[in-house]
Parts: sequence; structure tokens; C-alpha cells
Amino acid sequence: MSITLKGRGLDIPVLQGGMGVGVSLGGLAGAVAACGAMGTVSSAIVGFDEPDFYRDPKGANCRALAREVRRAKELSRGKGMVAVNVMVATAQYADSIRTAIRAGADAVVCGAGLPVDLPAIAEGADIALSPIVSSGRAASAICRLWQKRYDRAPDFMVVEGSEAGGHLGFSKEELLAGTARPLEEITREVTEALRPFSERYGRAIPVFAAGGVWNGADAARLAACGASGVQLATRFIATHECDASRGFKDILLAASKADVRIVASPVGMPGRALRTPLIEKLEQGGRFPSSRCSDCLVTCPHSTTPYCILYALAQAVKGNYEEGLFFCGSNVWRLDAMCHVHEILDSLMNEWRAII
Repeated sequence: MSITLKGRGLDIPVLQGGMGVGVSLGGLAGAVAACGAMGTVSSAIVGFDEPDFYRDPKGANCRALAREVRRAKELSRGKGMVAVNVMVATAQYADSIRTAIRAGADAVVCGAGLPVDLPAIAEGADIALSPIVSSGRAASAICRLWQKRYDRAPDFMVVEGSEAGGHLGFSKEELLAGTARPLEEITREVTEALRPFSERYGRAIPVFAAGGVWNGADAARLAACGASGVQLATRFIATHECDASRGFKDILLAASKADVRIVASPVGMPGRALRTPLIEKLEQGGRFPSSRCSDCLVTCPHSTTPYCILYALAQAVKGNYEEGLFFCGSNVWRLDAMCHVHEILDSLMNEWRAII
């Protein structure tokens, strides 16, 4: 089951999804990597708690990101891989990638838009590159573009289905109606779309399936559809190693199925989050503009946006139920107790191996 990416081995074909703001930093990423899987530091406004953030957001974010990557690498003890998740929609997209490279990250995973220029930004760096896609069409498009401009293909690809948390590559109408295509179908489609590029470059392009993945049975089912590995995010929140506050974790541990909502985001994409007082007020037409803006998003219409996503996510990670935006996957209600990262990975892999 092991996978090799850019000469680095993953004994456990599991990718921990990036969770911002401040949910997956060096602590969680390092713990996952230490088990032989791929841990991920979220670069999303990672410097939000730095004392000079609003005076110098770029400097604060880059400094904090470098620190968290180095911490994850130290905790990993040379095992697994440490990735950095970068949102294309953020103003510091390119700066975050360059910082991740300088800090020694093993991989960069990009979502919230197609990273058309990722190979150019990472040119010359010994680092694995992966887009996040939600269709075979998107996978084929990014591969054709990279081939034409840079004569290269992704080192791996994350396929994210409609049950994932955070920002989603589906329309709000599809998500609310439940008509988005199943992850299994999309995984097959993406695997097939990657085949000609794998043949051209003479190497595999492993696919990690994401969105609603919980256990070994899910992993085995998606592997039968062509996935080489799986990505989990929400399940890692209720771990002792997760970087979020205990208040954040307790709120998600208390969540029920009925608490999960599809929400609008200033990023310009729909997202999945918990129903909280903030979400209820927004659904009633409320507006909560920020008194301070760090210009964190390229896509954010500052003058008309109903709320500041940076402030809402930063409040969530601190456990502020009233003002926080708590992104989560559709299976958040299945969280029932705190545990350690290695317990999740051991359980998942034991079940997966038993099935195959």
C-alpha cells in the first residue's frame, strides 16, 4: 500500500487535509507524518495570531508558516511527508508556496481554484505538487495546461467530493439538492483522465480521494475506484495533536447531523460548516463587516461582503461559538471522543487491510 512521491515514501497512503484558520498547523501535521502518512499545514492566514498581523500581514503569515512547517518536520522525525495546503484565492498564494519550499515542505497542495502557475512558482524546487479537483474535466484541464506550459504533470492529485468540509468545488444548488455526483464516480473519472499524462511522463500520478472518508471501508471502496490513497480532515480534529483549541474540538464533538449547513463564503465558493449563531444571523440577512481588513482574499468584495471570513475562522479556532465559522465535513456528527492521531491511522489501515 505504500506510495512514493518525488522519491519520498509514504508507508500509509493517507493525506491529512489542510484545515484553516489555525486548525492544522505543525502539531497535527507532524504527528500524522510521524506515523508514515502525509500531514498538512494549512497556510490560510496562518499568521492571524502574530502581534504584527494587521501591520504586516504578509510578513506575519510567511513567518508563521515557516515556523509551523519546521515544527512539523521536526515532529515527523524523518518519517512520512509534510505538505502545505495553499488556497489559490488568497492574496499570498505565491508567497506561501515559496515560503513552504524554503522551510523544507515535501509537498504543496492547492485548492480553492486551479493552480495554473504552480509549476512556475515552484520551479527548481524538489517538492511534490498537487492540485485539488472535483471532476475529470478539471483534472484534464490542469494537466493539459501544465504539459503545454511547463512540460510536466502533477506528482499526485486530490479528488474532493461533495461531502468534504470547508470550501467545495460544486454549486450551492447541487449541494442543497443532493445532486452532486458521488465521490466514487468522480474518482474513476479523474483516474481515467490522468491516464494519458501518466503514460506520457512514464510514472504514476496517484489519486487521493477526499470528502466524507472516515474509515478503512471507505478507503477500500475508493481504492476499488482507482484511488491510491485517501484524504481525511474532519476526523483528525478530535485528536489531542490537533492545533485547534479544546473549545473548538468540543463544539464539533457535540455536533449532530442537523447542525451541518451549506454556507456562502467571501471566497466565492459554497462551503460546509456547523450551524452557529453567526450562520443563523447570516441566513436571516445579517451583515458583519470587519473593522480591519488584511486583504487576505483576492476574491473578497470588501465593501459588500456580509462577514469577514478571517475573523470568523479565527474566532472559531479559539472556541468562540457565537462569532465563529466552524468548517466541517458531512460526517462531523460521527466524532464522539478525543483520541490520538496514531489510533485513527491504525484503525483505518487495519480495517482497510482486512478488506483487501
